[in-house]
Parts: sequence; C-alpha cells; structure tokens
Amino acid sequence: MLTKFKDHIDQHFSFLEKGKLLVAISGGIDSVVLTHLCHQLKFNFSLCHCNFKLRGQESDDDEAFVKNLGKELQVPIFTTSFETEKYANEHKVSIQVAARDLRYNWFYKLLDTKDYDYVLTAHNTNDNVETFIINLTRGSGLEGFTGIPTINKKSVRPLLAFSRDDITLFAIKNEIVWREDRSNASLTYTRNKVRHKILPVLQEINPNLLESFQKTVENLKESKTIIDDHIKNISKNIMTHEDNLIKLSIKKLTQLKHKKAYLYQILNAYGFSEWNDVLNLISAQPGKQVFSKTHRLIRDRHFLILTTINKTKSRSPVIIDEGISEITYPIALSIEQTSEEATKNQHQIIVNKELLAYPLILRKWCHGDFFYPAGMVGSKKISQIFKDNKLSLLDKEKIWMLTDAKDHIIWVVGLRQDRRYLANKTTANRLKISLIS
Repeated sequence: MLTKFKDHIDQHFSFLEKGKLLVAISGGIDSVVLTHLCHQLKFNFSLCHCNFKLRGQESDDDEAFVKNLGKELQVPIFTTSFETEKYANEHKVSIQVAARDLRYNWFYKLLDTKDYDYVLTAHNTNDNVETFIINLTRGSGLEGFTGIPTINKKSVRPLLAFSRDDITLFAIKNEIVWREDRSNASLTYTRNKVRHKILPVLQEINPNLLESFQKTVENLKESKTIIDDHIKNISKNIMTHEDNLIKLSIKKLTQLKHKKAYLYQILNAYGFSEWNDVLNLISAQPGKQVFSKTHRLIRDRHFLILTTINKTKSRSPVIIDEGISEITYPIALSIEQTSEEATKNQHQIIVNKELLAYPLILRKWCHGDFFYPAGMVGSKKISQIFKDNKLSLLDKEKIWMLTDAKDHIIWVVGLRQDRRYLANKTTANRLKISLIS
C-alpha cells in the first residue's frame, strides 16, 4: 500500500510533499495508518487530536495513546478537549454534527494560528460509500452523490482511494497498533447501521462494490460539471448582484421549463430545503418570504431577492432626550436650532420645537401606524405611504419612525413629515432634523 499511496500522492497531491501539514488523528486504525504513511514518506507534519469527552476513560486513553505515538515517531502533537454533549444541546444538533463542527473549527484555527498549510483526514472509500447511502436515504441533489471531496478548502483526504480492507491489511503487515472505538460497533448511529447491516449485503450482491462505486462517482462528477457549467450561464442571465443582496428576475425564471430544478441548483448553497415553497414564491404576492437558517428569499414585484439574515441588526427603539444634537446608531441624525422655515430636502424636516413632547423616540414601523402627512388633509396609514412609494419589503425594513413621547409620528424618516409639527413664519423655536447619509 505504501507504494500505491506514494504514487497516489505524486499524481494527485504533490503539493503535500513541500507543505506544512496537520494530520487529524483519533487513535483509530484509519488515522493511525495515515500517520505512519506520512511518516514513512517523510512529510513535514504534526498530529492534532480531539478528546470529545464522550466515552469517559476510553476517550482519555485515546488521547494518551496518540501522545505516545507522537513521541515514538518524534512528531509534534496538538490536543484539545470539548464538552461535546453540552455543545450539541446548546446548538440543538446531533452529537455527530457537534463533534464535526468542533473539530473542524479547531483544525482551521490551528491552520491559521500555527501557520500550517493543510489538514489531512483519514476518510476512505468505505466512508464514501456510507455517506452516499446515507444521503440517498435522506434525499439529496446530485452533489450528495458525488462523494466526499478529496480537497475541500484546506482539508485534504488522501486515503479516499483506499478501502478499509487495504488499510487493515497494511496495519497488520506492518504490526501497527491502533485503538478500537467501541461506539463504532453500536447500531445506535445511522452510519454504523449502514456499515454493519447494509454494506455487507451490497457486497454480497456485488463483490466489486467499492470499485463500481468509484466509477459511479467519477461519472456523476463529470455529469455535475456539465450541469454546473450550464447553471453558471443561466445564472448570468437571471441573477444580478446589488450591495449585499442577490436579485433573481421573476420574468426570466418563468420562461424556464424546469423552474424548481433551476432554483434548487442556484439556491441550494444558501441552506434552503422547502423547495415547493421556494417555487411558489414566483407566483406569490409581493412580500412573501421563505427562510433558511442563514438566508431569506423575498418575493418582490419583479424579483426574488436573496439576502442574509442579520440577527444582530438593531430593531430596538432609541430614546432621544432633549438637548441631544446627534445620534449615530442605528441611523445617523443631527438635531440643531435653525432659522429656516421649511425645507424641500426629503432628508430633512423643520419642526416647531414647542410642539414636541420629549423624549423623542426612533423606532421601526408597526402595523396600524398612521400619521397626518404634510400637504394633505386627514390621516394616512404608514403602510399606504410605503405602497405609494413602491417600497419593497427590504426597503420598508430600513425605514425608521421618529415619534414624540406620546408615540405620535413626527417623521417617516427620509419619506414624509407629519403636518402637526410644521414650523411657520410665527414659529420662534425651530429645529432642523437631518438624516446623515
């Protein structure tokens, strides 16, 4: 296997030979064999081990084993431990997802802070088949059937071309010692059910299953490349980028025969999963939204607008006490005495200070809000002002209301002033309130 591994590295991963590497090691057979292979090829590498604190003394014994192996091979080693169950509960994810998130976050932190080039993990062909089957049972697009990527950013998986049997045979022939994780035999976990129950049956049907799988994955990768190229061309015609959002032309989407498939290919990277809801946005009323964990898709008049969910964005009211001349957050306003009677600048208002009830309040629009627009008779709902100005949902969310202490709207900031607070020729005490861009 050593010769095949060296040839594999020379052909596909030659950049590793001069790199400064981390090898992720659990103490199990796959990662221990990867460590010995890298050592025999004289790679410049260090070991990194995560103790997930899930198996009591066994987890600590794994860590001790890895530290001893590092000393034996005279290889530097980094170790860390995690409260994995606590993390899983706090983030409402499975133990497997929690462990993956924790270890990869730590790997990438080591790469950045310790000046390493890549982290090597010991995924093999069997892992690849298992992932394929798991994705098949859960439902997936083509990307779920093209296998674990051999290179993903700075993660490299040089053992993907080798089976678990190849690895075990190498370990036995070279008298390599490793640790057995008893949880790998438990059928509690989906992957173990696939490994111990499903794969043996499939290999009975086709003894060359792993070789056939490799060919299938290669074929699917080639098909995906063709699809990706086509989607790039379609996207250029449909999508436009503006500031921090992406707009998809509804008119051009409706001209496509397989709209749902195109929407999946274009938007899958943003975490959406309810594809019928996404498709239905095309014919929905403006303002309708679909959410993923990180993004939202909004139906506007002529576009589907994709934007990130900004969880830190302030929507809390801001108190402006009398005498304050400027605020800078969440928007910038200046407040100053003036002799001007009126202004035609939409980003400024002139008010009669004597009519103001302090403190002033800057807040977001609420359903049912109304005011008395300057230049008009009677009142008007803020929602109608938005409609008159043809504001999208995103535009509405950016608008602030300036009110007095009685919650009477003084100004729909940047749009319209309330006539009740207008200054006139006889007004002695005038304020100019300006929106600073």
